[in-house]
Amino acid sequence: MSRRSKILSGALITSALVLASFGVTEVAASSTPAATVTAAHTGHGMALSTAAHTGHGMALSTAASPEDPDGDGYIPANPPVTGATSTQDPPHRYFHEFQANCAVSHTRPDDPIVYPQQPGKSHDHTFMGNTTTDARSTTASLSAGGTTCKAPGDLSGYWMPTLYNGDKQILPVGPQVIYYKAGVTDYTSVRPFPKGLRFVVGSPMQSADEFRHHPGFVEGWECGDSYFNTEFPATCPNRADVQLNIRFQAPSCWDGKYLDTPDHKSHMAYPVVKPGTNDNVCPADHPVALPMIEFKMAFPVNGDMSQVRLSSGTGHSFHYDFFNAWDDRTLKALVDHCVVGGLQCDARGYDETHPEAGAALNSDYRLP
Repeated sequence: MSRRSKILSGALITSALVLASFGVTEVAASSTPAATVTAAHTGHGMALSTAAHTGHGMALSTAASPEDPDGDGYIPANPPVTGATSTQDPPHRYFHEFQANCAVSHTRPDDPIVYPQQPGKSHDHTFMGNTTTDARSTTASLSAGGTTCKAPGDLSGYWMPTLYNGDKQILPVGPQVIYYKAGVTDYTSVRPFPKGLRFVVGSPMQSADEFRHHPGFVEGWECGDSYFNTEFPATCPNRADVQLNIRFQAPSCWDGKYLDTPDHKSHMAYPVVKPGTNDNVCPADHPVALPMIEFKMAFPVNGDMSQVRLSSGTGHSFHYDFFNAWDDRTLKALVDHCVVGGLQCDARGYDETHPEAGAALNSDYRLP
């Protein structure tokens, strides 16, 4: 088989696997534009030739990332990580985290993880962190970009479906809180993300029940005194201090083998409870403990919420993507000082309740 044919076949296989992971099970096995799937207005399925940028349906992915060596959807880690465990019982510390405070940089109907090299093929996304993130982003291009994060070393791409009130985009204002936490009891085993790791958290095609019972679900959509909503509240208190908020956690256990997989999820897993204990550990097939990312987003909208929607659909279609492009030394300093060190740090790596521990970064949020 020629190189070109192999890549095309791999891309089609990858597309089918991606759609299967989003709940689409009937895909025409054809490489022509006539190959279509249909889906409700909550997902990634739509005829190739008619995908609307402002709608909730999406076209099939027909291209592979330049970092995918054979177009099969698997991007191997180099080197892989073996022999990792999270079985120690370190002294209890209530906090083991730091914040990445990143502002919105731009919006665009692109997704370099799900639709690499295919500009305009995604529903609209709100991007934070790296200022260059688009459909053609790679680890190298992000590493050469700029950032809206307080720490200049955080060149990662973070994105989520764009929120609308009617036809008006509602974008978070100012730095948003993206926590990096320990998801396992043995917080001393957490290590930095490998450069180039990427994954999707949740799915635009999940049902309301799946969203509510997702292992990353924290408080759902909330505003004022209304919490744990799978859909947007009908109304929110019409006060200047009230915003629409959501918190959602990512898986934090890695297989140590792949930076990406065809469904953009299988290389990651959530911690599990060790039998006979209350300890959270990484499962045997995903033994590498990484930071647990938690999005804490605030959208400046309140009052009548009847026209509020996501570019991916209703409230329960919320999901987000992460593409790691941190400067290796900066990320390691923050993970070691704050997560492994059992501190509650800001974006400098400073815990105001433990000033004696100092900070991981200087006043410019750079390595000293």
